[in-house]
Amino acid sequence: MRRVLHRWPGVVVVAAALSALWIGAGPATADYVAAPSRADLPVDYNFFSGIPGELTHPGGSLPGSNDWNCRPTAEHPNPVVLVHGTGGGAQTNWGVQVPLLANEGYCVYALTYGALDLPWPISAIGGMGPIEQSAQQVSDFVDRVLAATGAERVDLIAHSQGNLVGNYFVKRLGGDTKVDKFVALAAPWLGTYDSSIDPARAFARQLGAEPALEGLISAGLCRSCSAMFGTSRFIRDLNADGVYDPAVTYTNIETRYDEGVVPYSSGLVPGPGVTNILVQDGCAEDYSEHAGIVGSDRTAAFTLNALDPEHPRPVPCHFIPPFVG
Repeated sequence: MRRVLHRWPGVVVVAAALSALWIGAGPATADYVAAPSRADLPVDYNFFSGIPGELTHPGGSLPGSNDWNCRPTAEHPNPVVLVHGTGGGAQTNWGVQVPLLANEGYCVYALTYGALDLPWPISAIGGMGPIEQSAQQVSDFVDRVLAATGAERVDLIAHSQGNLVGNYFVKRLGGDTKVDKFVALAAPWLGTYDSSIDPARAFARQLGAEPALEGLISAGLCRSCSAMFGTSRFIRDLNADGVYDPAVTYTNIETRYDEGVVPYSSGLVPGPGVTNILVQDGCAEDYSEHAGIVGSDRTAAFTLNALDPEHPRPVPCHFIPPFVG
């Protein structure tokens, strides 16, 4: 640990600065508990809207998520597990989806996987570890969710790398018996031929930890990054028996302006029973890209319809800016 921190003194500086910011905002309490999953929470349609939660409650849970006393209803029998992208976390990636789903009456759960064993804020930057190991963390988390809620299956919502992590869990770790619906936001199913780390830098920038993240990447500690490229052995092996598992219902939601998944069609692979949605179809005003697609109310409506297709709701169309959604 000391050797690692010595190599990146910026980590210490950033941590100290953010600690001061955190104290100024009021101390986080050890008994901070997420609000009940059936709630009336404000929804801020902004990709970065989960960042304040991480700043004020490092390593915590957004209100509306990780309520281990939540019991699914007959209307929504499957708990929803959120699987973040590269550089994201349980709070930072899901500022829109957590309150949205909790308000709809879902039991909502989110974890930070693949984080390095370093002090906060680096510990809030997930998706750095090998995808296989991250998938095992998701598997263990899903088991905990099922045990706590008594549900038979969960639904997954994943972003970016989280889709590969979630699909490895489904296809290689027995998740096909535990997952019902899989909503994939900006999924690099066939890999990407451009940088897939940009959203991680965006998260790190908001946390004040971008220099530290650059140090981690340059030192080769983002062990998932190379696996996401289309030529990687990981992608070839995972897709050797097809992209999808036939026991799971997939909905892919993608944007033509995706700068992290290149080409964007990598996230829209056809398959039996698979629904592919390009958010610009029928709405040219949607300029969301790899990050903004998670913060968009248009994406949010598509997501709710994928989880509950028997009760569809209108999907809005209006100007949606890049980056924030």
